[in-house]
Amino acid sequence: MARKGKCMASSLDKLKALTSKLEEKLEKKEKKVENVSTDAPKKETVKVKEPVKIQEPEKIEPAKKESIEKESITKVTSVRKKVTTPGTDAVREENIERVKTLYEKLKIFEKSPDFSNIFVYKAMNLSGIGLKEDDFGEVREGKYIQIIAITYEPDKNGKKKAKNISLGYFGKAETLESGLKNEIIEFVLRWRYEKAFQNLVHYKDLIARVEVPSDTLF
Repeated sequence: MARKGKCMASSLDKLKALTSKLEEKLEKKEKKVENVSTDAPKKETVKVKEPVKIQEPEKIEPAKKESIEKESITKVTSVRKKVTTPGTDAVREENIERVKTLYEKLKIFEKSPDFSNIFVYKAMNLSGIGLKEDDFGEVREGKYIQIIAITYEPDKNGKKKAKNISLGYFGKAETLESGLKNEIIEFVLRWRYEKAFQNLVHYKDLIARVEVPSDTLF
């Protein structure tokens, strides 16, 4: 019996030792699992940026757009300086007065009754007397002296064609007096002088309607 009791005690001790070893192994395994779970890389939370809202340009109605464009052109025109030569207006007035005097003296009113329309013509030439640099004032023998205005009128097809209008006839070149010749030349040149001013104003007005750099002359 005593021997049997010792055997049972020994078996129990072995079982206890085995149980203890098993418990130790379980604890080690649990620790390993904990360590693995602790050391595992943490998943970073990615913040999703909200899409940037792009503001669409404001739609402008056609009528409003046209109004803005006109206002812009008006502002550009008002800012742009008008370039004038000192005394230009006085010179023009004096020149026109002289044209009017010659207009009456040469009896241009017989062909063009309204003096206010004298500058409506596109151009003015002189027949029988040279006005170029190389033949200025020279009378061409055998030719008739005439002041000729040029205008453009539509034909039957609606196309504009040049038309010559005689504003004054002064006979043959051989019979022309020197004083009268000078007045005829002066009338044509002074007419062209005023017409050049009118063309200048016309083109300045057109340029004013174009947006040009602010550092230009006008």
